[in-house]
Order: sequence, then structure tokens, then C-alpha cells
Amino acid sequence: MQNNKIVVTLTYGCQMSERDAETLTEFARQEGYTSSNDLASANLVIINTCCVRESAENKILGKIGELKKLKEDNPNLKIAICGCMVQQPGALERLRKRAPHVDIWTGTHNLPNFPTLLHRAEQGGKAAEVWPEPKIAIEATPLNDKGKLQANVNIMSGCNNFCSYCIVPHVRGRERSRRPEGIIQEIKELVASGCREVTLLGQNVNSYGKEFSPAYDFADLLHNVEQIPHLLRVRFITSHPKDLSDKLIETIAHGEKLCEHFHLPIQSGSNLILERMNRKYTREYYISRVEKIRELLPQASLTTDIIVGFPGESDEDFEQTLAMMSLIHYSQAFTFMFSKRSGTLAANMEDQIPLDVKKRRLQRLMSVQNRESLEWRQHMVGKTYEILVEGPSKTNPERLTGRTRGYELVVFSGSPEITGSLVNVRISEAGSWTLVGEIEGLEK
Repeated sequence: MQNNKIVVTLTYGCQMSERDAETLTEFARQEGYTSSNDLASANLVIINTCCVRESAENKILGKIGELKKLKEDNPNLKIAICGCMVQQPGALERLRKRAPHVDIWTGTHNLPNFPTLLHRAEQGGKAAEVWPEPKIAIEATPLNDKGKLQANVNIMSGCNNFCSYCIVPHVRGRERSRRPEGIIQEIKELVASGCREVTLLGQNVNSYGKEFSPAYDFADLLHNVEQIPHLLRVRFITSHPKDLSDKLIETIAHGEKLCEHFHLPIQSGSNLILERMNRKYTREYYISRVEKIRELLPQASLTTDIIVGFPGESDEDFEQTLAMMSLIHYSQAFTFMFSKRSGTLAANMEDQIPLDVKKRRLQRLMSVQNRESLEWRQHMVGKTYEILVEGPSKTNPERLTGRTRGYELVVFSGSPEITGSLVNVRISEAGSWTLVGEIEGLEK
């Protein structure tokens, strides 16, 4: 097997895209490639794409254009463009015309067939394959570098919700859940290689197992996963509010390893806009779910996604969103301007909001959330939290970094030898995004 072939993988988008990129890198490694970050030395460049927002697509298209010069300098270089952007209906033909220097095009559904496409390209041909529907059962996919402290594990794929702004159901397909025994076995193998924290991934993890008989849901899976020896923490993303059951909240409340962090996208605080978005819940129902979380898990942190400037959003609708920010007290919010996605209902809706209005609203929203984030973290000062030590800080290598169970980032002094351990850290300073503290004691 050759040892001098270099693969560079670039990824855009969500955690599921990142996990897919790890799989693609591992496929390349199995074909004799060594992973690197040096584009100049690459024999293979893989870009795993995202199409959720126009800004992501523009970045990817720009990067594909940059690779043309790299290929001119190195004609033997192979370029593979994979993932959601390619999976969009009609996208393959358009993209191939725009970037004829690309050797491999493949979508999300035929990810497991990447080695076949790579062989075809290495033999001097072009390889383009986008299956309209999955043909291969979802099971464990290869993971590059199993020795990592933290790992993402896909538990399901696809989405059945068809929010009017969202392209995901069109590029990931309908919901399909992996069998629990396969998930648990994959996590056991990760833990055996040194992993101590897993994040269970799905477009809507709350829908996990709906097709199973006998009944087995996401709460059942969480309960079984946390029984795995030597695993210290379990996280998950993303939750849809309409499917957040009392059983799930109660399971997390009683779990020892289940982290008290809920990423619960609200998208808008206006019932009118939520209906136009096809979110299938009201602001009142969302508040009731948060109240249940606060009742059983008062220490839990909530993060969210919010879209401003959705078609038809009035000033009053936007004010209702701002009011929700102050009511819920999110520790963090991912905020976006509405972006048209071809193939979605919202792209063709009337009453599109002007760009300057969207920008103003986004700035106001970010200002409110920055204040909320700071207040949330200031309330943590003087308290002690369990931290999983992730290693030296990227910005200050002389200090360590890690996260609370609520996913807040903490920087503190300590020896790198305790990486992978749980420690108690007393918080002494708070910023909008980072906490500073001191170790009180070593737990595990």
C-alpha cells in the first residue's frame, strides 16, 4: 500500500457534515492516503459541503474555484465534492458545468460508495453519482482517528418535518433510525480507543425510533448508552420542540452521564411566523417545554437557533422574538438572516423582507443575546462545576480548557496530564463566551 498519498478534507456545515467528512477521510486512509492540512502537498482534496444557507454555498463555490489553480499546478490532483450541496435536486449538472476541474461528485445518500468513485477517478476518469434515495442501510460508518476524547455518533438520518425554509429533507431524505445495538457497539469501540464523551447526532433526535416495534425511543437509547462503562458524558443534537417529551426530560434529569444541555431551536417567537415556517408548535407550547426543563433541571442550559427576516415578519413579530430571548434566558443563540433555498416553500413566499431590514433586526437580536449570554455566565461566578478536561487552550496553550455539562467553555490552570479527566472548577471570571476558573479537585 502506498504511503506517500496525501488527502486534505475540508468540511462545511453542521455536526453531521463533520461526521460525514470524518468518514470520507477514513475511506481515503483505507485506500493508502495520509491525512494532512497542507493543500499544496495534497494528492486528493475532499470538500464535504453544506447548503443550508446561501453564505455557506458561496464560501464553498469560492473554495472550489481556488482549487482550479491548484489543479493546474498539479494535474494529478484529484478533487472530490461531496455532501448536501451536491444532493440538491438538479445541482449536479449545474455544478459540473461550473467546475469541470472537479473529478468526483457525490451526494449524501451514496456516501458509502465513495471508495468506488475514488478508484474510478484514480484510473483517470470522472466520477459523478448522486442517488435520489438511500440504497444502503444506515449502520456504523468508518471513523477517522478513533483515539479522540470526544466523538460524534450518527443515530439517525433525514427529517420528516419539512419546515418551509429548510432544505434538509430534500438532501438528507426521510427519517431513518439506526438500530440501538449497532449504536451501542460503535460507542463501546470508541470508548475502548479512549473516547470519553459522545454526541448523538440527528436532524431531530427526538424522533429517534418512531418506526421501531416493539417501541423503543430516544429516551430509551440515552438510558442504555449511559450504562456503557468508562464513558463519562453523553450529549445530543438537535431536538425539535414539538417532540420533546416529558419522558425524555425525566430521563436526562435522572441520568448520571446525560449532560443538562438542550439545543432547542425556536426559530421565531411569533406564532404567525412559526405557522408560516411550518414548525408545528406555538410559542406557548415552547414555553411549556422550557418550564418542564426548568422544573426538573434548574441548572440546565438552553441554546437555540433563530431566523430573522422570514417572509412576512412584521416589526411586531420580531419584537415577540426579542421578548422570548429575555424570557427564556438562553446561554447562547445561533442567529441568522433568512436565506432563500431553492426547492423550499419559503423561497417563493410573498412579503420577502428587504436585506437592510434583515440586517438591522439581526444586529438587534445579537445585541440582546450578547447581554443574555453575559448575564447567564456572570451568574456562574463563585460556583463550582464539573469540567471534562479537553487539553491545552488553543488561544492560551499554558492553560487548559474544557466544558461544563451545560456546554459552557471554561479556561483554567492545570497539567495537560489530566486531559480526559473530570475535575471540579470554581468559576472566578465570566465573559460573554468564556469562563475562567480554578481547579478544586480531581474527580475521575
